[in-house]
Amino acid sequence: MSILSAFSAQKPTMSLAELAEETGLHKSTILRLTTSLAIYGFIQRDSAGIFSVGPSVWRLGLIFRREFARREDVAPALRQLVEFSGETASFYVRAGNDRVCLYRENSPNLLRFHVEEGMRLNLRTGASGMVLRHFTGEPLADLSAFNQNGTAQSIGQTNPNIASVSTPVFSGGGDLLGALTVSGLVNRFDAEARARVIPLLETLAAGLG
Repeated sequence: MSILSAFSAQKPTMSLAELAEETGLHKSTILRLTTSLAIYGFIQRDSAGIFSVGPSVWRLGLIFRREFARREDVAPALRQLVEFSGETASFYVRAGNDRVCLYRENSPNLLRFHVEEGMRLNLRTGASGMVLRHFTGEPLADLSAFNQNGTAQSIGQTNPNIASVSTPVFSGGGDLLGALTVSGLVNRFDAEARARVIPLLETLAAGLG
């Protein structure tokens, strides 16, 4: 698992030495484990000895996505939020102690908060992190960032220049599906801009359940 978790959008390929540095595992251990992972399609190694994730990871990713929310349901909401706010809209889910960007629509502005689908971020930062922690039963010391509908705001937690607003998305049965989020540069996505987008954010989130 540490080998697979070492890959990211920033590091989609790695050498044996890089994998050893990222995981802390011995090279001989990595070679043994990746041989088994390759048999089942989770790891690939090219003729130059460079490792990358295999197609089985994508297959599991598709199953994971279906368990939470479908792209065809979430994507229109993300586009509406971007058109309305001019900022980046994303849909996060909790994965252990991380939050994962499952879907996103980036802002058309050149200066923006840019996030890639599949990116793992710290669960303890950002408005989406607060929402995912709170609505999965994790006690928070301070709930002042939340409004009465469970929407949270954060400023400068993930990045000192970024502000975000996030609201929970629940299934028809009341299970948490994820967090619908809008993020932008704090000098542009200020308190007034965040207040304007919250009603639409909450309406769209309610329609995704």
